[in-house]
Amino acid sequence: MSKQPKYRQVADALRREIDNGTYPPGARLPSESELSARFDASRNTVRSGLGLLVTQGLVTSSQGLGYEVAKHEVFELNASRFENLSFPQNGDAYSTDVTAAGRRPHQTFRVEILPAPADVATRLKVSPESRTVLRFCHRYVDDVPWSTQATYYPAWLADEAPRLAEPGDIEEGTTRYLAAHGTEQIGYFDEVSTRMPTPDEARLLEIGAGVPVLRWMRTGYTAERPVRCTVTTFRGDLNRMNYEIGDQTARSENEPQ
Repeated sequence: MSKQPKYRQVADALRREIDNGTYPPGARLPSESELSARFDASRNTVRSGLGLLVTQGLVTSSQGLGYEVAKHEVFELNASRFENLSFPQNGDAYSTDVTAAGRRPHQTFRVEILPAPADVATRLKVSPESRTVLRFCHRYVDDVPWSTQATYYPAWLADEAPRLAEPGDIEEGTTRYLAAHGTEQIGYFDEVSTRMPTPDEARLLEIGAGVPVLRWMRTGYTAERPVRCTVTTFRGDLNRMNYEIGDQTARSENEPQ
């Protein structure tokens, strides 16, 4: 006999059935009363088990509609090619990659002049009170919130490339725009981490309970100095990041790109 609490037994059994495809993404789970009969458990116990699956991001609940297996249509991001000017792009890297995957990009913008946050100031090698230009993007894939991106530039850079401080999209992408104005980024340092979302991130990305975020911080360098720091926050359930390192000729063309 299992020593697990009954509600965990319910959750574990349903999780196995979700994993093996008995209940595929988008499928509705049996009602609480049906599960009560199946597991010989009270509805409160069943509800606790279902609630555990909700907090783990496996199931969503809607008033009057019951419980549904969460849909996770994962987007693949190749971080090695992202912003790499040697690869052809139609517009910015985000729009190019999303369109190439046969999906629809959409993003909103805002621009602010503000002091550099401490972690950004460290990476840009400026004092925390130094002014920066913040370009903030809220990005969608197929109308589903995908990421937020906050990019900080030293304020002096906007004197050389004035469109940085203007609201709205830079259609060719900021990396190409800066390169055309004499600031070519020739190297990047990436830091990737995961954590649970802040309340603001959960709201902007419409993240369900129990779903973490993937945080990607990229510092871009010219030959002389760091010139920007980008913090991208992704929904952890809808994104997969990969890198290409070294000779890739032995890879199958059917493998993820």
